Amino acid sequence: MKRYTINRFIAGAANFLSTAFSPLLMPTYGVFLTLWVSVLCLLPYGTRVTVLLMCMGITCILPLIFLSVLAHFKIIKDLHVNQREQRLIPYLFTAVCYAVAAYYLFYHHSPQWFVMFMVGSAITVLVMALISLKWKISAHMAGMGGIIALVYQIHVQGLSAFYLLWLLCILILLAGLLGSARLTLKRHNLWQVLAGVIVGFLCVSLTMKFFG
Repeated sequence: MKRYTINRFIAGAANFLSTAFSPLLMPTYGVFLTLWVSVLCLLPYGTRVTVLLMCMGITCILPLIFLSVLAHFKIIKDLHVNQREQRLIPYLFTAVCYAVAAYYLFYHHSPQWFVMFMVGSAITVLVMALISLKWKISAHMAGMGGIIALVYQIHVQGLSAFYLLWLLCILILLAGLLGSARLTLKRHNLWQVLAGVIVGFLCVSLTMKFFG
């Protein structure tokens, strides 16, 4: 009985982490961190909230609505899109949404490095779409890798408003917990988890570094 209770707790914690750090939420988290821990925290509060909500609508709500439509017409099995063969269309639509968000940031005169974070996120999704044609890769970990890359670039480029080493450590710890959660739920194997975080980190970090 005790072992059963522990297993249920672990499974519940894994599901909570997977939901809290859903790939669709990662760009919103990234925009929030950018607007609250970088030099952009000096912008008026109302401006930051508006940008955050707009980016959330474009990169999270729109893809979620699209996934719901696909699920309704039985094009995908469920909103989690766990089957690799069903991921191409959702990934391509999500990449377009990220590109639209990047244009929104550019149109409203956001710093180039901020725009490139969203561009890097779009590139990440496109890379995952290509990989998913032959192999399943963790979108959760790719999103986490992108967030780590964002905070890392803000730190190394001297764009931070606060000391961010502690935040980087927390994000790396969360990445480990999230990866463990995906393994616990048997959604991925170790290589798919590692590949996800590497793809996310490299796409965002290199895009911000060389084009930001």
